Amino acid sequence: MKALTNTDFHFDGQKSVYHGKVRDVYNINDDLIVMVATDRISAFDVILPKGIPFKGQVLNQIAAKFLDATNDICPNWKLACPDPMVTVGLKCDGFRVEMIIRSILTGSAWRAYKDGCRELCGVTLPEGMKENQRFPEPIVTPTTKADSGHDLNISKEEIIAQGIMSAEDYAIVEQYTRQLFKRGQEIATKQGLILVDTKYEFGKHDGKVYLIDEIHTPDSSRYFYADGYEEKFAKGEPQKQLSKEFVRQWLIEHNFMNEPGQKMPEITDEYAESVSERYIELYEHITGETFDKAAEEGDIAARIEKNVKEYLAHNK
Repeated sequence: MKALTNTDFHFDGQKSVYHGKVRDVYNINDDLIVMVATDRISAFDVILPKGIPFKGQVLNQIAAKFLDATNDICPNWKLACPDPMVTVGLKCDGFRVEMIIRSILTGSAWRAYKDGCRELCGVTLPEGMKENQRFPEPIVTPTTKADSGHDLNISKEEIIAQGIMSAEDYAIVEQYTRQLFKRGQEIATKQGLILVDTKYEFGKHDGKVYLIDEIHTPDSSRYFYADGYEEKFAKGEPQKQLSKEFVRQWLIEHNFMNEPGQKMPEITDEYAESVSERYIELYEHITGETFDKAAEEGDIAARIEKNVKEYLAHNK
């Protein structure tokens, strides 16, 4: 099975390229973005040494589906998907904040709560909550968007005081965050899932706020299976999850959390294939559609280059 782990394209009008943890972003004439979802996978802020076949296609197509399913709520950056692993869209000036919204006390929020924290990003948390308990209503807990290292929690007041966003822009972004999450939850419910928490990124184009990047993918969101949620919560048992948490758990079991002195375990072809199968399973659960694997014959990078160049030529 083939996997695309790096790209080095040269498109007409290309001004720059940014290689992120899993996406390679090409700037075309400071007007368009060509975002390639590679098959790289990251956990604990490190890129694993082997790519996961079809992971990029899974993430790109889930994000595209949810961008299309929410564009009545707010404008988004997507213009087209000329290849299963590529989205082309408007270049926006991104806000240096990730808008995280949570409906259930779990993950890092639960760890902080368990340690006595009762205020998260300026939001006061009720006393007496248990792990995986629903909040009375979803809470918005933004983080800074760090170039390197960990993102840091930040409050609405700090965002405005530091000039990261104006009060007016923040009000728009928070409203969009809540509306997008509500839509995401409604779609998840139809699939027998609970959209637990997720993150959104926003930017501006011609003075207008746009939703950018991916949404509602298993890399940016946490899903629980609805069936059995209440029973497991009542018993204090772990919830059945639909996210890339299983990769983190595998690394933990192999004594790797990216801490000093720890060695990355070997990623065998068999393990990479099993992760690929899980991502395809995630796609089918989240979308309710059968995953159609992109053709594996030939060179993946060559296919992408051809499809993107044709798109750009026809849309000058």
